[in-house]
Amino acid sequence: MNETSYSAKMPTTQAVPKVKDGRAAWLLGHIRHYPMLWLGLIMLVFWGLVVIFATVIAPYDPLAQSLDTRLSPPSAEHLFGTDELGRDIFSRVVYGAQISLPASFGVVLVSVAIGSMLGALGGFMGGIVDNIIMRFADVTLAFPSVVLALAISAFLGPSLTNAAIAAVIVLWPAYARLMRSQVMVIRSYDYIVAARSLGAREYGILLRHVLPNSWTPIIITAALDIGGIILLVSALSFLGLGVSPPTPEWGAMISMGRTKFYQWWLATFPGLAILLVILASNLLSEGLREWLDPNY
Repeated sequence: MNETSYSAKMPTTQAVPKVKDGRAAWLLGHIRHYPMLWLGLIMLVFWGLVVIFATVIAPYDPLAQSLDTRLSPPSAEHLFGTDELGRDIFSRVVYGAQISLPASFGVVLVSVAIGSMLGALGGFMGGIVDNIIMRFADVTLAFPSVVLALAISAFLGPSLTNAAIAAVIVLWPAYARLMRSQVMVIRSYDYIVAARSLGAREYGILLRHVLPNSWTPIIITAALDIGGIILLVSALSFLGLGVSPPTPEWGAMISMGRTKFYQWWLATFPGLAILLVILASNLLSEGLREWLDPNY
């Protein structure tokens, strides 16, 4: 057998694709199938970087006054113009992200924790426990959310902490009802009945089997509520029940510019910041729904 025939009978080896190429293809496919998820996530990451590096991004002290340049329109020196005290609006918008975004995320996390815990407990246990929790939720949901938040903030006094407390009181019943409905459906599944028949404890079933399968609508709703809570906290500050001046907060900045129509930049740029965060929140929520909900 010559060398040519031997080499012809040798099996050909195919190039093994690199792992990095496979991961890149998966990532590109994921981005192509869920563009809203990634767009919303990128926008929120952008705002997160603004919060972290606000001191680097802002060219001026947000509280520094300069009456010589008061009510200056947008220019190369002041990108977003100045307010009635000569403070740089771009710097105030950047520093305002450090107040609005952490407050919104904190309110949503606390509301999810409280509402999900109470809703899961009521839906799984039923009986008097469920009735007590749901009656408290019904009382809260009986009032319009903005009106109830205004009343609570006015009673507690104007501050960011009190505005956050009011937002949590308004928001938790929605998560309690949502988690309760999920738990009531899942607790009747066959694998839950099988776990009970094997002698598993009720709280163990709740923690190990029910809750891990109930989080999809909670996560989607929480992503949507990030923008809604920013709007609520900004509305409270706009009405004088949130952050007090001179703290740079988007709602308070819009309130300052509400009567100065010719100085359009006073309210426009903080309003655009709120709009972009709400848009990112909606895109992220819709993308998560497409990704996590098999019935979408």
